[in-house]
Amino acid sequence: MSTPTGNQRLAGFQAIPVIDIHPLLHGDDQAKREVAAELGRAARDVGFFQMVGHGIDDSLRDGLIHQAKRFFAQPEATKMERYIGLYHHHRGYVPPGEESPDPAKPDMKEAFDLAFELPSDDPAVLAGTPLLGPNPWPDLEGFKEPVATYYDAAYHVGRALMGGFAMALGLAPEQLLQFVNKPPSQLRLIHYPYNPDAEDAQGIGAHTDYECFTLLLPTAPGLEVMNGNGEWIDVPFKEGALVVNIGDMLEIWSNGEFVATSHRVRKVKEERYSFPLFFACDYPTRVAPLPELVARHGQAHYGALTAGDHLYAQTIQTFRYLRERLAAGEITLPEDAREVGTLGQHGKQKAPGSTGATS
Repeated sequence: MSTPTGNQRLAGFQAIPVIDIHPLLHGDDQAKREVAAELGRAARDVGFFQMVGHGIDDSLRDGLIHQAKRFFAQPEATKMERYIGLYHHHRGYVPPGEESPDPAKPDMKEAFDLAFELPSDDPAVLAGTPLLGPNPWPDLEGFKEPVATYYDAAYHVGRALMGGFAMALGLAPEQLLQFVNKPPSQLRLIHYPYNPDAEDAQGIGAHTDYECFTLLLPTAPGLEVMNGNGEWIDVPFKEGALVVNIGDMLEIWSNGEFVATSHRVRKVKEERYSFPLFFACDYPTRVAPLPELVARHGQAHYGALTAGDHLYAQTIQTFRYLRERLAAGEITLPEDAREVGTLGQHGKQKAPGSTGATS
């Protein structure tokens, strides 16, 4: 079967589509199918879109942004009381220079990372599953409730999108959602401090996202997406919209029909914030090209991997404190761990043919 490759499909895009998902949340079956078709076109041809009609109220977004500003305005010593390296399930404060897809180019942003809340006596937590557990909420009055409420709202929208993406692949809406029960879906509160010396150059290192997809709440321009020609395309800031991009897991499940498009953040002088929610499937989920897609394409273009292990391995390789634990023998990389940047559009641009993907 001759079909355009991922790079061929992505080569022509010069802009990011805008999709109103309100009918997916509240419409009849026909309206949901029409939105799913739009999601499918964006996922196949761009890998990114701006989402409106998501129903996340302005007050929830404003509450999240306000609490982030309060948290990051605290003294460094106070923020370090929740330093991410104090915990064993990757939650907490990320100081500048802690994170870097390329260890030679540390990102100078700071962040507070939280994820799907599980109690410490949950069986998966007691079993020591990486990335799962309770959130180490900061001792900052009024912080938890608005941040947790935003998480819940964005996660709810994510579940609707998961159903829409399944429909776009010709599957039942619940076929992929069966793997989303206790996911290590992470919400990051990210702060880029004012930097008078910043040049218009790479900020966050170019990368794809390791989960199923990402819902990003930005507060300013700066995000860029790579098309199939290797050109960086600007994602214009649109007030109230969330930016959605395909991640590694949906690329594999879809056997390459959906593409995890590479993206980066330009370094600019202005202070700004951003809030990505990385929508993941359950840690033990074995992700491989779905049989329906393999039959459609004639062959599987990817090997199978365990979703949580992939996420954990990528995280170990991009955070300084985890690289130090690895070097000290305190932790080990999961079996079949892949190097950073070997899936998705970035992997194809970085080392064509090295990913095993041929779409």
